[in-house]
Amino acid sequence: MEKPFTLFSAVGSGGVPAEAAMTLIGLPYEIVEAPTWEGEAEQAKVAGVNPLRQIPALVTPDGETITESAAILLWLADRHPEARLAPAPDAPLRGQFLRWMVFVPAAIYSLFWVRDEPSRLGGPDPEVQARIKAATAERIAACWEMMEGQLDPGRYLLGDDLTVLDLYVAVVSRWGPRRKRFYEVAPKMSQVVRRVDADPRLAAFWAERFPFVEGWESRGAAG
Repeated sequence: MEKPFTLFSAVGSGGVPAEAAMTLIGLPYEIVEAPTWEGEAEQAKVAGVNPLRQIPALVTPDGETITESAAILLWLADRHPEARLAPAPDAPLRGQFLRWMVFVPAAIYSLFWVRDEPSRLGGPDPEVQARIKAATAERIAACWEMMEGQLDPGRYLLGDDLTVLDLYVAVVSRWGPRRKRFYEVAPKMSQVVRRVDADPRLAAFWAERFPFVEGWESRGAAG
């Protein structure tokens, strides 16, 4: 039996796009559930594979550790070209694919380190923390809007083929300031993420790892 991958992840977290990619590829994997935002006990689960004590972290069957959500997604897609989850290295769309795969964590995902715990930068004052939450929400919405203005999606963000970029955006757009705001600022991209939400290949997966519960478009993961 093929040795499985091990992914340190959590329901609704940044590990979910990697889980979705492995599901589509058909890779065997095991999840170590580690919602690190819940405190030191959960962070300790990840400390041995990621000194930042953050998820996701992927351990390959060969024992290699890969951290950072975008790096994991890029590695999986390039390692399994048969799944067609990324433009080939010499494909015309490769540059734009890499551009947006880096943009999402650099411009948007990184802000959740602040949003999850505003006291990290704002100290104990509740009013300061509230201003940080509001300001980061506006910045995230502005970044989605900018991305929307630079893309001309087909069925998916870069054309007719689903890529790991689509999986990434479908998950991150569910976090604060939630999908309702995303729909407002990124109507073209919204059509794509709804298509990813409804992909029958992922129906059971979404139900388990990021359920579409009542009111989910106004609520998401922490942040």
